[in-house]
Amino acid sequence: MLEILVLYYSKGGSVKEMSKIIARGINSVDGVEAKLRTVPEVSPLTTQQEGKIPESGDLYANLSDLESCQGLVLGSPTRFGNMAAPLKYFIDSMSPIWIKGAMEDKPASVFTSSGSVHGGNESTLLSMQLPLLHLGMLIMGIPYSTPSLSSTVSGGTPYGSSHVGGDSNENDLTSDEKSICFAQGERIALLVKKING
Repeated sequence: MLEILVLYYSKGGSVKEMSKIIARGINSVDGVEAKLRTVPEVSPLTTQQEGKIPESGDLYANLSDLESCQGLVLGSPTRFGNMAAPLKYFIDSMSPIWIKGAMEDKPASVFTSSGSVHGGNESTLLSMQLPLLHLGMLIMGIPYSTPSLSSTVSGGTPYGSSHVGGDSNENDLTSDEKSICFAQGERIALLVKKING
């Protein structure tokens, strides 16, 4: 079974909800399965604030999750046009797998959520792609052949799925946003299957 790691940080619920829909899209492709993982909070001094195992929800990611996957979908709420600190803190720990080239030639994609229109979704998605390029990953976007990308009046970009409305209500994704998330998951699963076929 081919595995795609859906690695996210969510403060209020929207990014987590997006990760579940992306995972459903991944799981819709035979022979491919999603593995959901999150990252712990960090303090203002950038030290982890939680233990190794969360009390509820998805498990915390570790570097072996990255090494063993055949693809990666990375998600974060928007923080001033960039990814949130907990996800960046985790990414900054990836030097050992970067040195080994463990992520090279694996497909990767990104998703985000912001509190308002023009809240920095596209700059967040683009900034999240930069470390993936350094890791040698193959960046995958969402083409305009995805019908909801042309009809959405809220979130959704060719750089990755997005949600407009904040990270505080897990049930406020629009039908177009959900459709784009599912399409993103399905698309990366098909690409991973093609590459590893």
